[in-house]
Amino acid sequence: MRNKILAANWKMNLTLPEVELWVKKFNGFNWQSDTKEVRVYPSALFIPMLQNNFSHVGAQNFYYEPSGAFTGELSLEQLSSVGSSSVLIGHSERRELFHEDNAFITQKVKAAADKNLSFILCCGENLAQREGKTHLHFIEQQLKSALSSFDRSKLSLLCIAYEPIWAIGTGLHANAAQITEMHAFIRSLLLELFGSDASSVPILYGGSVNPENAASIFSCPEVAGALVGGASLDPHVFHQLWEQL
Repeated sequence: MRNKILAANWKMNLTLPEVELWVKKFNGFNWQSDTKEVRVYPSALFIPMLQNNFSHVGAQNFYYEPSGAFTGELSLEQLSSVGSSSVLIGHSERRELFHEDNAFITQKVKAAADKNLSFILCCGENLAQREGKTHLHFIEQQLKSALSSFDRSKLSLLCIAYEPIWAIGTGLHANAAQITEMHAFIRSLLLELFGSDASSVPILYGGSVNPENAASIFSCPEVAGALVGGASLDPHVFHQLWEQL
């Protein structure tokens, strides 16, 4: 049985004093569970200080080459050396704003798998694709490309996050029927690619998750947790999500 996951993606938010205050507030709540885990994905410079407070701290981004003349980039080896136990790959903001295409995402997946590093692979469609009813085909292309050379023996490293682009930071979120359809589709795709072992891969939902809609989202079949943006910046709100997971 797979654990449920509540993952915080802080994006480009919080300064050092704010991170210290966040941790202090976080530690004031009860997070003990045998069936749930918290993951935190801060700006990379805060990973060393957070690794002592959390069992699972990850990086939001990396470059797939092991080293070299890539000014401003971070390698997996560097991130691991300061305490990163996981990475995000394929977030819509990396795809849309920084033009990371499917081929680039595939390179990242290969690099993480080669390093035996846990990763959350993000996928999601925009509003035009949703309204044009091409959303399932689009997600299939994203995942099949990213996982084209992924070895099923390393499925324990993989977590999927479905994040409809039209529901990220907009206040909108997919309804229960839409979430159920997509998560079932992703599960069937994983089973097609990797066989029955893929039943253990967690599939998270992301996209304006908040305490008001969390219970409805978490009750959908195949939703194993959430990748949370804005709602993770307040430990009290984040804990409200944890209690409903």
